[in-house]
Amino acid sequence: MIQSLVLGGGCFWCTEAAFSMLKGTTKVTPGYAGGTTPNPSYKQVCSGTTGHAEVVRVAFDSAQISLEDLLDVFFLVHDPTTINRQGNDVGEQYRSIILFNSRKQKQAIERFLIRIQKDFSNPVVTEVKKLDAFFPAEQEHLEYYARNPDASYCRFVISPKLEKLRKKLAPAALKK
Repeated sequence: MIQSLVLGGGCFWCTEAAFSMLKGTTKVTPGYAGGTTPNPSYKQVCSGTTGHAEVVRVAFDSAQISLEDLLDVFFLVHDPTTINRQGNDVGEQYRSIILFNSRKQKQAIERFLIRIQKDFSNPVVTEVKKLDAFFPAEQEHLEYYARNPDASYCRFVISPKLEKLRKKLAPAALKK
């Protein structure tokens, strides 16, 4: 059964690249969610005036990958203990956020957060809320890492995260 979940953990170029590697994900779309401005642009989101975060909508086959496995990856590729910041990326648009689609997802996420808090020395500050609207990012942001692996941000920020993920996950969990 195909489900979806919207996750924000810093720059959506990073999260898109990470979730695109996983067996069981059928589509990963960068975009904006969690704010109030309808159909915002990248420039508007970066201004900090929309309330939106850079997010990815992850469509996944729950027969191949579980919600919990997706959350495990999410918490491997970003720091959920910093408010409005991931590394050098600072601003509300880079906050840690999970936007759920159903009560069942919400309950699973809440149980997961309780379980993983012990893995962090600081409190997990990930925002959890119901998805109201998802706005896809502009074309130039789609598959950014796949199209620009040699760009400096990709080499110095995204590639190390992906390498960390490859080392942590079983090869069977990754797409070929």
